[in-house]
Amino acid sequence: MSVIPTDIQHIDVGDAEIHVEITGNGPDLLLVAGLGGRGAFWNNQVQDFAKDFRVITFDHRGCGNSTPDKVVYGAEHMAQDVLALMDAMEIKKASLVGHSTGGAIGQHIALDQPARLTKLVLSCSWAGPDTYLTELFRTRREILISCGPLAYLTMGTYLAMPSSHLQPQMTSARAFMEERLAAFPGLEVELSRINAVYTHDLRSRLHEIATPTLCIGSMDDQITPPGFTQEMGDLIQGAETHLLDRGGHFSPIVSTEIYNKRVLEFLAQ
Repeated sequence: MSVIPTDIQHIDVGDAEIHVEITGNGPDLLLVAGLGGRGAFWNNQVQDFAKDFRVITFDHRGCGNSTPDKVVYGAEHMAQDVLALMDAMEIKKASLVGHSTGGAIGQHIALDQPARLTKLVLSCSWAGPDTYLTELFRTRREILISCGPLAYLTMGTYLAMPSSHLQPQMTSARAFMEERLAAFPGLEVELSRINAVYTHDLRSRLHEIATPTLCIGSMDDQITPPGFTQEMGDLIQGAETHLLDRGGHFSPIVSTEIYNKRVLEFLAQ
């Protein structure tokens, strides 16, 4: 099967340059990563989706190959970056698939700039925190501060993927984590991104979203459990809700085939 080529650009959004990768032709489709903030999260989706769309992935400010050392001030600030990126690329309207924190970003855009979205996919995301989410990220924050990036990233990896997927890959724990450790954006940036998770709460407004929406998650997700996906689906009028049997928080990576099939079916409707 031939590989669809990717065009790499660095796009100015005012106070940062964003690393952008563009693959395929067709209607614009933004894939927005979560807490890690790197477009590479979507490597298992890009080629499939690019058969029908112009797929745009990017590294968030402060992450990956975008301008380093750029903190964020909540999910709304991150949403403003996406809108600035769309403006710079002269994209009037696009579909958006947002994973986890990327879903929080998508919620802000759907509420504040609904004319910019054709369709919205909220992937393993949440409308607002509960005690479970708050304590989880409080603990992750404490591990990062007290034990350092390696322990923090290792814990996050164990939480994000089912053991049946993770265990066969871990012939060497250090080697397995080296790529993630190399991509760590720095303490200040990561703490600002964790704070964006803590503070995201749009439960009282999600009923205002009019963009056709799919809420997709996994039954075995330990970071944003399935109740969060169901809650978003209940709050957004007319939203479709789909829960995968397996995939954990990183279901686009773990359960790629069924994840891609379900998302593409929704986008093609």
